[in-house]
Formats: sequence, C-alpha cells, structure tokens
Amino acid sequence: MAVILFAAAIVRWAGTRPGYDPYGWLSWGYQTLHLQLDLGGAPSWKPLPLLFTVPYALFGHFALWLWMVTAVAASFAGTIFAGRIAYRIVNADGRYRYAAVGAAIFAGLGMYFIQDNINGTLDSYMHYVLSAQSDPMIVSIVLAAIDFHMMRHRRWVIAMLVLASLGRPEVWPFLGLYSLWCWRKRPDMRVFVGVSLFIVAFLWFGVPTITNGRPLVAGDLAQGSPRELHENKIIGTIDRFKTLNLWPVWVFALGAVAWAGYRWRRERPTSAAATAAPADRRARKNQELVLALAGAIVIWLIVEVAFALHGWPAVPRYLFEPAAAAVLLGGIGFGWLLREIPKRSSLPVWVGVIVAAALTLAIVPGARSRYDNEHKDLLAQKVRTKDIGELAGIINRVGGRQAVLNCGRPVANVEYVSILGWLTHQNDGKVGHRPQFELAQNYPIVLFTQLPHGWATYPWHTATSKLAACQRMKAIYGVTPAHPGGILLPNHVPPRPVPAIPDTPTPG
Repeated sequence: MAVILFAAAIVRWAGTRPGYDPYGWLSWGYQTLHLQLDLGGAPSWKPLPLLFTVPYALFGHFALWLWMVTAVAASFAGTIFAGRIAYRIVNADGRYRYAAVGAAIFAGLGMYFIQDNINGTLDSYMHYVLSAQSDPMIVSIVLAAIDFHMMRHRRWVIAMLVLASLGRPEVWPFLGLYSLWCWRKRPDMRVFVGVSLFIVAFLWFGVPTITNGRPLVAGDLAQGSPRELHENKIIGTIDRFKTLNLWPVWVFALGAVAWAGYRWRRERPTSAAATAAPADRRARKNQELVLALAGAIVIWLIVEVAFALHGWPAVPRYLFEPAAAAVLLGGIGFGWLLREIPKRSSLPVWVGVIVAAALTLAIVPGARSRYDNEHKDLLAQKVRTKDIGELAGIINRVGGRQAVLNCGRPVANVEYVSILGWLTHQNDGKVGHRPQFELAQNYPIVLFTQLPHGWATYPWHTATSKLAACQRMKAIYGVTPAHPGGILLPNHVPPRPVPAIPDTPTPG
C-alpha cells in the first residue's frame, strides 16, 4: 500500500504522461470493452497491458491515471524484490546483517541507473517508469518470480513467469524450462502448469486471430522498425546490453559470479552433506542461484540476438530484465565483498567497508550524468504534457471526438498518433501519421497541426453534406497568459500540400 500511495504521489508530482505505446494500450482497453478490438496498427500486440486497461476502461478518462499509477507502482516494487533477494543471499547464515543491508540497497536502487542509448538519444530507467511503459513492470515481475522461487512458492513463480511472458516473448524459454521442471518434480501442479501455458498461447496468438485473423500480428508489426540495428546485429545487441549499466556494476556482478563459482566448486557436497548445517545448505543453494542468474542473463541475450537476426529491433529496453539481474548480482557481489574481507582475514570490518565504498564511488560520475539527463528529460516531458492537454482542449472545443470523426479521419504527426487515437477512441492504425500523404488523398480528413502555444485543426476533402457542420473544425486553439483557460479562434489558413517530386532521369 505504501508503494501504491508513493507511486500516486510521484505521478502527481512528475506531471508526465504515458509514452506512445501506453496510449495505444489504453485504446485497446476501450475497444475491447466495446467489442471493437483492432490490433492492425502500432503498437505491436502484447497481452499484458490488456489485463489492466480493459477493467480500467470502465472508469472513462480516469483509465489514464489508473494505468499510470499501476505502471509506476509495479515498477517501484522491483526495488523491494531485488532488495529482499540480495539480503537473503548475503545474510544466509544470519551473521552479516550490515553486509546484507548494503547489498539490498545496492540491488534495490541500482536499477534506476540503467540508461539506454539509441542513435544518440539517452533515456534513463526512470524515463520509462514515468512514461508508464511496461518494461520496468516486467523487471519487477521477473524479480518477483526469483523471490518466490527462493521461498519455494512454485505456483507463484509460474504465475509471475506467465505475467512476464505476456509482456515479453524473451521470457518464454524460462517459463518453458520452469514448467518442465515443475511437471516432473511436482505432479500436483500439472493442471496448473498446463492451464498457464494455454493462457500464454491463447492471449498471444488466439486473440489476434479472433480480432484480426492474423495470429502473428505482433511479429509482423515489429518488422522494419526505425530502431532496428543496421550494423552487425550480434555485436550491436551485445553493445546495447553492456552500455545499459555503469562499469562498476559489471565489476561487482562478475565478482559475484566468480566467487559463487569458486565456492560452489570448492564446497562440493560429500557423503556428509545430509548432515550439513542448514546455513551451509542455504549458502550452497544461494551460490547455485547466483550461477543460474548469470546463465539466465546469457540465455536472454542469446534470445535477443536471435530476434535481432530475425529482423526485430532488439531495442535496449527489451534488455532491461537481464540488466536488472546484473544489478542484482552486483548488489550481491557488493554485499559479499563487505562480508568476506573481514571474514577471510584478520582485518577489521571497516576495511571491507572502505574497499566497497571506494569501488562504489566510481559509480558517482556516471550516476550524476544519468541524473542530469533525467532532469532534462523530465522538463521536456512536462512540456509534452502541456501539448497533450492542449490537444485534448481543441478536441473538446470543436465539439468532441464524435464531431471530429464525423468530419473525417484524424491526422497528426507520428509522435501524437497514439494520443490522438486515445482521445478519439480510435485504433492507431486509423489515425493518419503522414500529413502530406493524407492531404493528397481523396477521403475526408481532419488535420491536427501543432503550434508553438496550441493546436490548429482544418477539415480537408470534407463530404458535401457535412461542409456546414464541419466549418467549426477550421479552428486554432491556444493557451496564453492572457487566456490561461484557452481561447478558440477561426482558422482561415488552409494547409498547403507539398506536391510530390516526379522521378527524373539522372544525367549520365
């Protein structure tokens, strides 16, 4: 409850709005509620958001706020799960609480320093949290699955992996392997496992077949992305992955894996293992879990490379889950360093603290840079929120969404397509995203043009029977200091279509 209330406060304070995809998911919820779901346009299909946006659609425009609080709260929950996991692994014998607390803090907060870089555009982890994307949510769900596994709640592990699988197909191999293990070891779970796998298959492929007759629509829409790698896809995917985290995180993570492998190999179970102390058995299981996490990171990366070779974009946010797992390993390595230096030598505890602190200080320059980038992004997102509010304002002033649709197909620049789709309750594929192309067609449209302090609308190729009714669409809406509530003015300047340049033979 504290996380939910904190998330609601952050959403209110930040003043941001969802990114491109979440507005499309909100439209899916509305359309599903009215039995009109159409998956033929971007964003590409993923079932996870629909589990929330359909019931939220019952609350009208409040669905936007419900989704944002849900996404932000679920994202912040990852801190709790990562901290719990790191704490229990480092404090397996209950004697090193200070080291476990340090590990929990490192693992729980380190993920917020993740940052992607696509074509020179830097987006921090918090950018995706505050824009209500699903990727940080899925990170939390994956961490929850690990936490439940440590507590031996196998059904909850399957449930978390199902939810994560509904958001990212990269989780499918892990769901399959864990389901196979449960099928063999837990016969009482076979029905539960079978139903879980059916749910994943039906929602990914059955829903698109029913609504659009295209079971592979998600993969089709993901092809040809402008963010697709155009260099060596293997090296490019790996490079995108390794730049997500700061280098000290990788040092701590590799140290944790190396130490776990060393201890696991050295302390192989013997015939006396059955009588080993519970703390020793827990320590060995923790070592195995650390090695398994390292293996899972490699598997995820291999799957992403395969997707990239297939032609899908492999954008860095698809790698947030293994990057967060690396942060978790880094936290464990940090805690083990605090614990093992005084434990393996005659040195006092404060020596380990100094060594760990010195390595941690190396994070400060990169963390500061990420903070500055996020601060700039937050200011830009507040401006975007103002623009979105003005877009909603002009739609309301010219008569509402139905008045717009009666006059023609809504058209705007691509960055506002999903927002315009949500405001008019249209699938993104039914909102024009190429204004000059749309102006050259013969069907009626309503062109939305962004201005420095507002928006302009203009109907084009309007049907003769609707000319009089659509005159109101020739409007300019602006918000100024003199008119803080907005003012609507007539728009007497029609758009100017740019004629297509004919192909001409090249001399020589």
